[in-house]
Amino acid sequence: MITIKKYAAIDIGSNAMRLLISNIVEQEGRETQFNKSALIRVPIRLGQDAFTVGEISDENIDRMVDAMKAFKLLMKVYKVEKYKACATSAMREAYNGKEVADIIRNKSEIDIDIIDGKNEAAIIASSDLNSFLKTDQTYLYVDVGGGSTEFSLFSDGKMIASKSFKNGTVRLLNNMVNDVVWLEIEKWIKTHTADYENVILIGSGGNINKIFKLSGKMQDKPLTYLYLNSQYQYLNSLTYEQRIAELALNTDRADVIIPALRIYLNAMKWSGATKIFVPKIGLSDGIVKAMYQGLI
Repeated sequence: MITIKKYAAIDIGSNAMRLLISNIVEQEGRETQFNKSALIRVPIRLGQDAFTVGEISDENIDRMVDAMKAFKLLMKVYKVEKYKACATSAMREAYNGKEVADIIRNKSEIDIDIIDGKNEAAIIASSDLNSFLKTDQTYLYVDVGGGSTEFSLFSDGKMIASKSFKNGTVRLLNNMVNDVVWLEIEKWIKTHTADYENVILIGSGGNINKIFKLSGKMQDKPLTYLYLNSQYQYLNSLTYEQRIAELALNTDRADVIIPALRIYLNAMKWSGATKIFVPKIGLSDGIVKAMYQGLI
């Protein structure tokens, strides 16, 4: 007997908002499948408000309400039976974040959970991440967002350490990450990877996914440090307009992709990793899995 459930996850990030609708296929004697039915991404850069002026603007509140109303209708059309909406660092740090969540609840009937960095890392880890971890390897998992980056070290299939830093693409674009934060990240990575040889990076986030897609590689093949560095130099040599025209990047991707690569490259350098795997995982995938497993 086959049972199909429809779950949805809403990820309210610092650079964009996403709605993921998943078909969960249960079949006796087989592993449960999680199949993407739809993914809608709305480029509302909340971090631009939250990190520069400390509050989400009235204009972006209106855009968020419209987006949430649209998400609500789409979930109705797709007959979604269960959903969860999670907001990360932009909503966390905006002093009117809770007030915005209340406005959205009243106008769109969608409840938003504003989660901390530790929760964010845990939810992502509950996604398909475990299926990529070989027990005889050591991995540094790096999830780069607009407002923060989560680092998690895995060895022998277990999480050894995890930490969230206020260093993300939107912050970097606005010159809001000082040398102290970079030094803290360097120290954390070097300290926690010192006892391990041949550390491999696992990267997640929209920017590294785009770089991987542009590489044309098969999903189970890694990118090298040299390739990533050459892409970083190449993207830097293009203007913002050229990145949109020649590489077909979204307008809200064409600027943040460079600071994102800087974070991944530094993580590779400080951990001694020479390759990075880019599985299709992220917060929205993790939310669906965590809901199914009864964790959230």
